[in-house]
Amino acid sequence: MKRRDLLKISLLGGLSAASTASYAAAHCPDDGTPNQFTPKTTADSKPLEGEFDKYPKCPYCGMDRKEHHRARMLVQYSDDVADGVCSIHCLSLSLGLNIDREPKTIWGPDYGSTVEPRPLLPVEQLVYLIGADLKHAMTRRSKHAFASVTTAQTFQAKHGGTLGNFNDALRESYLDMAADVGMIRKMREERRKRAAQKPA
Repeated sequence: MKRRDLLKISLLGGLSAASTASYAAAHCPDDGTPNQFTPKTTADSKPLEGEFDKYPKCPYCGMDRKEHHRARMLVQYSDDVADGVCSIHCLSLSLGLNIDREPKTIWGPDYGSTVEPRPLLPVEQLVYLIGADLKHAMTRRSKHAFASVTTAQTFQAKHGGTLGNFNDALRESYLDMAADVGMIRKMREERRKRAAQKPA
């Protein structure tokens, strides 16, 4: 190929890429990696106030956060953008996708409380029971948080599992991700099949 032709192709390719980038910037400002994963909410200095009104559904799986209040979590990043999720599984997605945002505060629910919905507390104040035979959202291996170590130990004596802190639970969430995603896909496919079989 002649050098002149190669230069033409190079210039055309550059113009095409610039044109595509320009179009995306003008028409899809929130698209493109990693910006497409940025929470679509505005900065919120008080995310706990009216959290179910502001963050009703988990943005990663669509689950109702109030329905799953025993597992839900909330993270506020350093720019005050908050992400309300249904579980520590989806929190791990938020933290991984928002890698350039520093978490300012992360809240988890006190599973041992009798108040409904379960109150949210900073995760540093919580002890986690990992792998107990308790149902949990979005994961086969439960990771429930407790404000009281004594209450967590009572649940452990009855339901098994090991005690740890938030970082332990988060690490286990990442380790369980592959199996959990496979489980969730299978459950959703079965749900779609059941829905398709229902008479109109």
